[in-house]
Amino acid sequence: MIDQILSKVNQHGAQLVAVSKTHPMTKIMEVYQSGQRIFGENRPQEMLEKHAALPGDIQWHMIGHLQTNKVKYIAPFVAMIHAVDSLKLLQEIDRQGQKNQRVIDCLLQFHIAQEESKFGLDESEAIQLLSSLDYNALQHVRICGVMGMATFSDDQQLVRQEFRQLKGIFDRLKARFFAQNDQFKEISMGMSGDWEIALEEGSTLVRIGSLIFGSR
Repeated sequence: MIDQILSKVNQHGAQLVAVSKTHPMTKIMEVYQSGQRIFGENRPQEMLEKHAALPGDIQWHMIGHLQTNKVKYIAPFVAMIHAVDSLKLLQEIDRQGQKNQRVIDCLLQFHIAQEESKFGLDESEAIQLLSSLDYNALQHVRICGVMGMATFSDDQQLVRQEFRQLKGIFDRLKARFFAQNDQFKEISMGMSGDWEIALEEGSTLVRIGSLIFGSR
């Protein structure tokens, strides 16, 4: 299955984040041996344990909601943090990046779904954040794009519309704040149930777990 997914993802010029959260290291190694190198976790301590035990060329992506007091666990090695939804979190990532003498790649998370339970900024909040003196003072974070989760729904038109909304936000932020910045290029959207629609709508990072690892 992973070969088929990778083939389609590659056709779109995107990358696969294999969502390995809660799965054992033996399963991760099976997927690693098929050539996959980007893995996604949503618990900092679990990511830390796996990072210590698994091959060093794995790129670990933090894809879940991240509390500020947990940033320190992953700051030394995390390749990308997908779900940045506040200036406060960004400032803590910057602090930990400084301590570890590295710049940490981040994505701004947007609330595009109908479910209230999902986290994320709206576009006006993001504009306010990116325009602020506090944000512009940060030196150890790099905003590389946007992330969002569509409504959990069988209505493909709704899901497509929400992905299109996120792509529109990306385009407007790119033009206004990142026009000269080649690093701002990622749109993290699409999971096991809707990744093909996400690719059609411009996703550059799809986060797929159960299709690769099976259900937990």
